[in-house]
Amino acid sequence: MRIWGLRDHWVRICYYWNMDPLDWIDEETARLEAAGLLRSLPVGLRSAGGVVEIDGGSVVNFASNDYLGLAADPRVVAAAAEACREFGVGRGASPLVSGRSTVHDALEQRLAEFFGTEAALLFPTSFAANTGAIPALVGEGDAIYADAKNHASIIDGCRLSHAEKHVYQHVDMAALEKLLAEGDNYRRRLIVSDTLFSMDGDLAPLVQLAELAERFNAMLLVDEAHAVGVFGERGRGVVEHFAKEDPRVLERVSVRVGSFGKALGSAGGFLCGKRALVKWMANRARTYVFSTAHPAALSAAALMALDLVDREPGRRRGVLQMAAELRERLQAEGWNTGRSESQIVPVVIGEPHQTMRISQGLRERGIWAPGIRPPSVPEGESLLRLGITAGHTEEMVDRLVGALGELRR
Repeated sequence: MRIWGLRDHWVRICYYWNMDPLDWIDEETARLEAAGLLRSLPVGLRSAGGVVEIDGGSVVNFASNDYLGLAADPRVVAAAAEACREFGVGRGASPLVSGRSTVHDALEQRLAEFFGTEAALLFPTSFAANTGAIPALVGEGDAIYADAKNHASIIDGCRLSHAEKHVYQHVDMAALEKLLAEGDNYRRRLIVSDTLFSMDGDLAPLVQLAELAERFNAMLLVDEAHAVGVFGERGRGVVEHFAKEDPRVLERVSVRVGSFGKALGSAGGFLCGKRALVKWMANRARTYVFSTAHPAALSAAALMALDLVDREPGRRRGVLQMAAELRERLQAEGWNTGRSESQIVPVVIGEPHQTMRISQGLRERGIWAPGIRPPSVPEGESLLRLGITAGHTEEMVDRLVGALGELRR
């Protein structure tokens, strides 16, 4: 009663003095702007291939995660349109009530077959998959071991779990081993990591992660959001990529999380694993239980995209080759591309204002490459995040390298 009374008293004071309880936002926004961290919403973005239309003009787009160029592929679009006509736009309920369709079921079975697991489960987004799965696996009395550069969805999932959190320096396996060795009094332990880090473009040392998980009897959850469709001999992701080095990786990974919104050109998220795991998640992952099922049209689009990953391997091979050539050219001109070994190529600038100056300079030269600043990256690591896709041509890459050269002078 006292809390509500204080709140009502404050509302009356604000009303009396004609104050707005949200006045603080203007001051805090001004601080963001002064620090070079204020973001704005782009208007009218319409992508096609490696080009994006914005403000009435076309620019080369290096900001997209549509790595295989499937988002606007006519076959993917047609699959979505057909499902939309048959099932409607929205599902109107959570999957456990009446939201799950035959298309959702078909996609879950296809995902299990695709990744070689017993079962799979769909989530409205991959963010929801992480924030739902992690708290369903661990809680109070448990421990989480997380890479310092994990995606925000993993970070938030760890926070929501109420488990004790241990963060190790980026891809530092010696630090992780030390943390695991020091704590053996927990009920359950979970190691969680991206497989392909979304800003740095480097790969997690999955063989070592899997070995440590086995040695210390810890569950291992990996997020393949940016890797599915691109990495691995058959496009199954970084797990498949490292399984060539050590096949035991496939068995040691407890949970694989992924996204349809990157290389697969659709939207939504999923997790794969043992049948018992999926059954547990369908009952205990709150972002699954309490979310409306995502549209059947998106599942149909994802089904087609998975087929195209199998049928057209040249897409991913071309993307990785083009990215490797771009890194080599940028490094030769003195740009810092960090630890990247993927289709994500960062150009690390460091200071936010300078990063945005170069980003704006590229925009003026017909290239869309937004600057990435804290909190998306750590302090001092502001960068241009370049994403290579199947829609890019050699001429587009030449134009990018030339424009960066002009801005460097």
